[in-house]
Amino acid sequence: MSRFLMQRFAGLHAYTPGEQPQDMQYIKLNTNESPYPPAPAVFDAVNANEVGKLRLYPDPEGKRLKEKLAALYGVKAENIFLSNGSDDILNFAFLAFCDDTHPVLFPEISYGFYSVYADLYGIQAKKIPLQYDFSIDITPYCNADGMVVIANPNAPTGLLLPQQKIEQILQSNPEHMVVIDEAYIDFGGTSCSNLIEKYDNLLVVQTFSKSRSMAGARLGFAIASAQIIEDLNKIKYSTNPYSINRLTLAAGEAAVDSNQYYIDLCEKIISTRTRTVTRLREIGFTVLDSAANFVFAKSNGIPGGELYCRLKEKGILVRHFENEKIKDYIRITIGTDAQMAICVDQLEQLQKEYANENG
Repeated sequence: MSRFLMQRFAGLHAYTPGEQPQDMQYIKLNTNESPYPPAPAVFDAVNANEVGKLRLYPDPEGKRLKEKLAALYGVKAENIFLSNGSDDILNFAFLAFCDDTHPVLFPEISYGFYSVYADLYGIQAKKIPLQYDFSIDITPYCNADGMVVIANPNAPTGLLLPQQKIEQILQSNPEHMVVIDEAYIDFGGTSCSNLIEKYDNLLVVQTFSKSRSMAGARLGFAIASAQIIEDLNKIKYSTNPYSINRLTLAAGEAAVDSNQYYIDLCEKIISTRTRTVTRLREIGFTVLDSAANFVFAKSNGIPGGELYCRLKEKGILVRHFENEKIKDYIRITIGTDAQMAICVDQLEQLQKEYANENG
């Protein structure tokens, strides 16, 4: 830390992204990326003609992409907000709808950026413990005294909160924002975007990073009432109105036009997930019921940190978290069938080796 950093940031714990090592070729199952490429139309859209236009600023409004997303989700263009990844939208929501007198509530075990944003802006964060089975009890979020943020499906558990329960939260908090972070919704849930006309306190956040195979493009969007979108635009246009580059906008439009391609990919990933969960349970793992493109699993013999390290030695990257309540688990992104077969085979072998070593 330099002597120039403001003291209020001295204790800030920044978000730790999933590692991206360059020392060798890994089967990369640690950052919930899609194992499949974007739709062919995306390749066509990012062409030499578009590259030639990089001398020009992009459309700060992203009008064409907004219109396509609005048609896809059955809303109006004024209900769509675009930004440089969904993290930007979450950042804006914490900045716009919370302060030192308006706290935020979110699950104790969830997406790590929520805590970072709260610390960054000096917001009181009320971290609600999960239930014994890692599910979310909605009671503490009803009649709350601040903004509610819920990742659905939750990360890193992969568990889905039914829309009916989200409605209960919305109904009980008419004076407070409810942010539903739907980064993984396409892998097993129903988006709450159909509720924005019914609840003006709802902000639905989605991304092109997971189900649309565009993590490297950095494109996110939100769906909400026109008034909330205006609020977010005020923050965006006060920071960086050109946050989405021309090539990403073109790729995003092509991706929306190719929606069936991505529906098919999601079904493929779901099928692979089902087979992977079955095999993991057969070899003695505890696995939560995931509705995301990853699984949260625990060996009944090897500690989570040890398992992560041994898999890495064998060229397989997964994610491990040091939180005491989940330290025995690893999060495994769903890759191709071939990648998952190798991963499970290695896990089975590691359990045998560990058992022999520990008699």
